Amino acid sequence: MDLRSGHPYWLVRNGLLQTYPPLTQDAACDVLVVGAGITGSLVGFHLAEAGFSTMVLDRRDVAWGSTSASTALLQYEIDTPLRELIPRLGKDHAVRAYQACRDAIDKLRQLTSRLPDSCDFALRPSLYVAPTKKATRELEEEFALRREHGFAVTWWDPDTFSRYFPFSRPGGIHSREGGQVDPYRLTYQLLSAGQTMGLRVHDRTTVTDYDLTKRGVTARTDRGAVVKARHIVFATGYEATEFLDRRIVDLNSSFALVSEPLPAPVWHEECLIWEHADPYLYFRTTADHRIILGGEDEPFVDPQKRDEMLPAKTKTLLRKFARYFPGLPLETAFAWAGTFGDTKDGLAYIGQVPEYPRAFFTLGFGGNGITYSMLAAEIIRDALQGHTSPYGGLFCFGR
Repeated sequence: MDLRSGHPYWLVRNGLLQTYPPLTQDAACDVLVVGAGITGSLVGFHLAEAGFSTMVLDRRDVAWGSTSASTALLQYEIDTPLRELIPRLGKDHAVRAYQACRDAIDKLRQLTSRLPDSCDFALRPSLYVAPTKKATRELEEEFALRREHGFAVTWWDPDTFSRYFPFSRPGGIHSREGGQVDPYRLTYQLLSAGQTMGLRVHDRTTVTDYDLTKRGVTARTDRGAVVKARHIVFATGYEATEFLDRRIVDLNSSFALVSEPLPAPVWHEECLIWEHADPYLYFRTTADHRIILGGEDEPFVDPQKRDEMLPAKTKTLLRKFARYFPGLPLETAFAWAGTFGDTKDGLAYIGQVPEYPRAFFTLGFGGNGITYSMLAAEIIRDALQGHTSPYGGLFCFGR
């Protein structure tokens, strides 16, 4: 299935950064990672660094799936607000999940600082905007919970908005803890760094079927090569659900565009801005001072219908953005659509299931895909090393 369409900014800006050979010969390894997007690259890097013989396979070119369509806002906020997550999962579970996502942003900062290319990683505050009085009451409750549990947040009233922006809103949460990155370049950087530690990477190689037993994994490919591994990691996003007899995700079509460059700074702190609304709107800046707009999600039907909606959705995103910055000339450079998954509680599914004892799944659905991928890489590495993860139980199946 086509995971995205149109012209994702990261693909256009970066091009094909490196080529990898298809797998044409039988191979063996400790861990086979299926999927060479941002999730697979983080997992592969961490496992190679930990000393595991690791191979990454992808049926597409590296990072040409959902990763290329990501708008890459790095936020600890889960799609389900803390005020709703606590009644569902309990206070300890909900707060720890938020804290884990916050930790992941700093871990990504530390990781990119070790790479030859920081991939435009930047810490950015975020502004969660209430467009209506009803939304303001909900955000006031959310703000109180976050402050109670140690998150660095400040409440913004209409006067504060007017002080820093050409718009005013009834209320909002300003958070100091956020970030942004180029996920496409980061994927290539991680795989390249992993290769120096023995990581093997092959794209344009489709795994056609698997034999998973208690003793190990045998994976067969469309090129006739067979891979034998002790463990397998599915890092293919919602596509991995085809392998699981579980209804854990709803698919959505999401839409985004990037503008032509604008004079810098584009707005106050170049913070991440997102709206507490349904359908929601969010926007961020890029290192070359463009604006990325995203949102307007719709239930996924099929790629053709998703793609047919792109022109109208682009106009809607521009119209909504103009309500915030009416005097800012915004010219669309590229627009695209992607397919993403949401879970019932907004949390990822990371770990194992009883029916496949040698398999790990990294299903980082929702708006926190990259932060979830960072956590998944550590959780899986710790599990294979026999260590107890500090995030154990937060994202497990059957919760």
